[in-house]
Amino acid sequence: MEYLVVGARGLLGLVFLVSVAGKVAGRSAFTAFVGSVRSLGAVPPVLVRPVARTVVAGEAAVCLLTAVPVPGAATAGFLVASALLAAFTAGIAAAVRRGATAPCRCFGPSTTPLDTPHIVRNVVLFAVAVAGVLAVPVAADARPGGLVVAGTAGLFAGAVVTRLDHLLALFRPLPASVRAGATDPDHRSV
Repeated sequence: MEYLVVGARGLLGLVFLVSVAGKVAGRSAFTAFVGSVRSLGAVPPVLVRPVARTVVAGEAAVCLLTAVPVPGAATAGFLVASALLAAFTAGIAAAVRRGATAPCRCFGPSTTPLDTPHIVRNVVLFAVAVAGVLAVPVAADARPGGLVVAGTAGLFAGAVVTRLDHLLALFRPLPASVRAGATDPDHRSV
């Protein structure tokens, strides 16, 4: 179980670190995040900015708690991550049902509108956080090599998750104008 805990710490720690960094990379980044929270319509206008600040603080707490090598800290980090991910999933699902076209600003600037893949991503991350909560109390001694592999796998999975929109874009069909090559006279058929 120790391998699961280490892998989950790496995965969730990196995901939330990239998320925080994307939201606080500058005044414009945070302002854009606040705008995306407002556009979801799930929060009363007077609470948009405090909710955005709370989200960033919670995400930063997950980063710190998953980085501290103390079982109590890991459990707390997994619990905060679970709560955030449950709220994110519910908020995104409600926005998708309402037909909101707000971009996913989960990891910084994006033009990809919130949709089912974001819900699935958050459900999977929620499951990882819950598994981490359950595994921490039963974690036993593990081999150092296995811990390195588990941590590396968690970090790799975190990197994939933070770039999921880009990876999924590789499999989306091209617009008709691009497929036809109608707008680019330099790409002629031979």
